Amino acid sequence: MDDKELGLILKDLMSENLQERKRTRRWGIFFKCLGFTYLAGTLAVFTLYDPKNEADKYDSYTGVVTVRGEIKDDENTGYLTVNKTLRKAFEDEKTKGVIVAINSPGGSPVHSHQIYLEMQRLQKKYPEKPLYAVVGDLAASGGYFIAAGAKAIYADETSLVGSIGVTAAGFGFVGAMEKLGVERRNYTSGEHKSLLDPYSPEKADEVELWNAQLQRTHEQFIEAVKSGRGKRLKADTPNLFSGLLWNATEAKAIGLIDGFGSIETVARDVIQAEHLKEFNEEPNPLARLADRLGASIGAGLASGAVQSVQEAFNSQKLLGN
Repeated sequence: MDDKELGLILKDLMSENLQERKRTRRWGIFFKCLGFTYLAGTLAVFTLYDPKNEADKYDSYTGVVTVRGEIKDDENTGYLTVNKTLRKAFEDEKTKGVIVAINSPGGSPVHSHQIYLEMQRLQKKYPEKPLYAVVGDLAASGGYFIAAGAKAIYADETSLVGSIGVTAAGFGFVGAMEKLGVERRNYTSGEHKSLLDPYSPEKADEVELWNAQLQRTHEQFIEAVKSGRGKRLKADTPNLFSGLLWNATEAKAIGLIDGFGSIETVARDVIQAEHLKEFNEEPNPLARLADRLGASIGAGLASGAVQSVQEAFNSQKLLGN
């Protein structure tokens, strides 16, 4: 083979390699564009379609405000957010009635009380729009405090309600510090400035003072429940205000709730506006998409990890280890 033939062969090989690289590049561009189009389309669907807006095509609906989880000063269950959502529900001209859907173990007495007061205020301002509380799994302590502000309370037969009491808990590290040889140095101005300091021995007068504060808060809770429930509440029931939880069947018998039902049945049968509109603010479409993608990726990684561990375990068994 002479140099000319070798040159032609090398030229052909380089040409084929170049063509192959071009094809690979084109397919890469194609798949990138396809992926971008998919993401853009998915984002558009999330942006344009919001299931909460489904109710907007109807002449009337039941507004739903959800209180889920611990009641505290954050973006979901703090009174500023919940009360703002309640006002939006009542101010909507198509809202025929409002449901406060509660699934909460309780939380801040202040936030619970402020939501309770706003519920009562809005009912006076919009007497034509009834407000009902519907309990999910649990409406305990602050969760029930809120429920007591409604016109009536409904729950599933298996729900738990009540826990009308106040608690404050902590730890004491005095004994542990003594064993470790740690000396506590605490400088204050004011006899009770370090009230219930976990690193100092308890003082009988401070414990009595603290219990008195909790008792006052408990009395305010009891008064709010009595005011909200009125004559329906059998206030002479033993242990009613002791902090106990009650099954919904027992709760109905002693007047803690009015009947059994769900969000759907109360909207359909009591308010008589079966279509629901949720008024709680949701993350923007991009955030929702990111959450779902993150959940999908996380599930895939978890599944892969489990499969890898399983394969490794099976390999060890086959090797006799």
